[in-house]
Amino acid sequence: MKFSALAAVSLLACALAPKAHAQFGIKAGVNEAVLKGRVGEDATYKTYFHAGVFYEAKLIGPLSIQPELLYSLQGSQLKGATTVTNYTTQLNYIQVPILLKATLGPVFVEAGPQFGYLVAANENGTVQVRTASGNVAFRDMNQSSTGNYKRGEIAVCAGLGLKLGSLIRVGGRFVAGLNDVNNLQYLQGVNDPQLKNRVFQAYVAVQLPKL
Repeated sequence: MKFSALAAVSLLACALAPKAHAQFGIKAGVNEAVLKGRVGEDATYKTYFHAGVFYEAKLIGPLSIQPELLYSLQGSQLKGATTVTNYTTQLNYIQVPILLKATLGPVFVEAGPQFGYLVAANENGTVQVRTASGNVAFRDMNQSSTGNYKRGEIAVCAGLGLKLGSLIRVGGRFVAGLNDVNNLQYLQGVNDPQLKNRVFQAYVAVQLPKL
């Protein structure tokens, strides 16, 4: 895919940056995620997590480029507006943010694109179904729903953070999906919903000493 190739090229470019200006790190944090665009359901934020590694390469002055490789759980808590439907959608992504970062003293700001690949999706809870006779019923389920969502996602993200000493970083970030991730079409009686990820992240990172 085109966005995968771009991410790979960017990561390679950073790997070839002068080692004197390179820093690796690990990070983990909390996701507050929702899927916007549901039809006939109220989508509310659900708490998940993310974790991964990053690489910061200095460019010029306070500017640096920071690609990351993250495993991120996203999705929503979903409730029917007029029914007892109540279930959780969990989307498991591999995410590659590529951020331009500006550091001013202990404070840094960051922004850039993010490229995601859906590894798996799952739905768990009570859903409304229609029986063979046409009647509406409700059932409990815990099942894979990977085929209901597109594999690729492109997003933009922006955030800020604070250096706590030479190694520890804390920060927050907002991620907005740009493309529709819904893979279901021709739903009877409603327009196909346009589903997009929205995620607020808070994280702690450990940035290793410069190489």
